[in-house]
Amino acid sequence: MDHDSRAALFDSTAEHYDEDTFHASVAEALVSPLPGSPGLVLDVATGTGFAAYAALSLKPSRVLAVDLSPAMLARASAKAPSLDPAGVISWQVAPAVPMPAADGSAGVVLCASSLHFLGAVAFADWLRVLRPGGRLAFSVVSGARFKPSGRFADFVPRDLSFPTDEAGAAALASSAGFVDASARTFTMAGGDRVRSVFLVHATAP
Repeated sequence: MDHDSRAALFDSTAEHYDEDTFHASVAEALVSPLPGSPGLVLDVATGTGFAAYAALSLKPSRVLAVDLSPAMLARASAKAPSLDPAGVISWQVAPAVPMPAADGSAGVVLCASSLHFLGAVAFADWLRVLRPGGRLAFSVVSGARFKPSGRFADFVPRDLSFPTDEAGAAALASSAGFVDASARTFTMAGGDRVRSVFLVHATAP
């Protein structure tokens, strides 16, 4: 599916995206174990900015948050006056792969709730932009739970097999060339359903 149709799909979901507190909780859980003062943080497929704003707690020099949906980014940047008064975050409408960042420039790469739309090609790009020892933090859906349907199914890349346990989730990073990969299950109950993703942390060699 082409870039414009993808952007249109996510534009159409932007208005109510923030009503789902699961995405914000995932972003905060991804960021919380990361070391402070990372320099440049890249937030890949930022959506409405949950991970970008969570990353401010690390005291980065700059956060670059990229998404291909103008409507998602409009909602993200609208929160900046209260959440990012110092203007640490830059917002950019662009495809998330490749990230518009120089090789070896980032101390942290974040990807919350988006890998299942990007696919395995993202990992090589994250290795490219991270400096040696830089940290990667991403969430990934469980292959046992994730059953895309309708128009969203058309966006799910075929090059990524979704893990069914923590070892498989960590292996996504280690098999792509990252070191010290670890994964844990993040679960949140809301209403009549329990939602669960794997949180993966790894280091660029």
